[in-house]
Amino acid sequence: MPLDRLTPVLQQAVEDLEAQGRRKGHEPVVTEVVPAQGERGPRYRLLGHGEKLFIRMNSNSYLGLAQHPALKKAEEEAIERFGVGPGAVRFISGTYEPHVELEGRLARFHAREAAMIFSSAYATILSVVVPLVTPETVLISDELNHNCIINAIRLARPREKYVYKHLNLADLEAALHQAAAMGARRALVITDGIFSMRGSHAPLSEIALLVRKYDHHFPENALLVVDDSHGVGAFGATGRGTEEYTQAQADILVGTLGKAFGVNGGYVVGPSALIAYFRETSPMYIYSNPITPGEAAAAGAALELLESPEGQTRLAHLRAMTRRFREGVLQLGYESFPGDHPVVPLVLRDGERTGQLVRFLREEGILATAIVYPVVPKGEESIRFQVSAEHTQADIDQVLRVLERFKALG
Repeated sequence: MPLDRLTPVLQQAVEDLEAQGRRKGHEPVVTEVVPAQGERGPRYRLLGHGEKLFIRMNSNSYLGLAQHPALKKAEEEAIERFGVGPGAVRFISGTYEPHVELEGRLARFHAREAAMIFSSAYATILSVVVPLVTPETVLISDELNHNCIINAIRLARPREKYVYKHLNLADLEAALHQAAAMGARRALVITDGIFSMRGSHAPLSEIALLVRKYDHHFPENALLVVDDSHGVGAFGATGRGTEEYTQAQADILVGTLGKAFGVNGGYVVGPSALIAYFRETSPMYIYSNPITPGEAAAAGAALELLESPEGQTRLAHLRAMTRRFREGVLQLGYESFPGDHPVVPLVLRDGERTGQLVRFLREEGILATAIVYPVVPKGEESIRFQVSAEHTQADIDQVLRVLERFKALG
């Protein structure tokens, strides 16, 4: 048997994760989405739980668009015209009209010259960072950046990399100073727009000023690269993300279609020359299928909806429900990180206690996810609650009552 000696090693690794409280465990299987009714928002049925209904507080679907009729109609019409899949990578068999239309809409939405879509935001950041790194490039990254950025840096093999303390501008400037002193030709400062485990945002205006301050030291520029996958669609006055919230603009902006927009895929926007370069050099664009034409059409419909009065109403409701939940959590005596984003962590700083609360919530019909090491540093164990525009005031209050009961149990 080819795996006879490897299998016990792998089994032991999983058992070790279980013993350390780090195993993610079995994924719940959604069997039905029950539409909103009366004062309550949508509910979800799970495999193995019969007719029990759950409130979902662990979804990135911040605008609650996955079930929106306009998105479903757009996808269905595109499927009728183009079929269910692209069939191959774009440079081999061509692209589809919905892909091109979506890229144009994304560029306009972000006030950029051009845009380019990928199969996911993870694939996007890998395919943006790696082609931009030469043996004379320095990478500078926030210590709490997402795993996709960490792995992109590993794959890129820069001349040097610096990891600055989370949101510490003095530490960032020290890294830029060192990079300039070593004579590197190019520097990339990379940060998340929204740090998804905390719901906090990067101070992009201050970071951009530092990058501009040191730009003249690098013959091929210092660039600010921002992954705003959790920000776009859910943050800022009109949903344009952390850039809008901080009144700043990145040199290269990465976003996703799979969170607030409710569909699937990732994208990058920037100058047309940069996008043309990525089309020739980005590995996960050249060698991997794009999202389907139906998904592209649905994403285009999501962008159109966000820019409509209905979209702005959804954003306003999302902000109101986020404030209600965050204030309620704090009033109950729980700890959370400050912020205005719909990610609201309930910080327990204890893995066992975190697991107890997650189980208690599920028994009460609430889906929430424990976030433990190594996803977050030890001592920051938490439950990441994610508010959505599909939540009603009654939903938020129901979750807060359950949290109050758990608190009373000691």
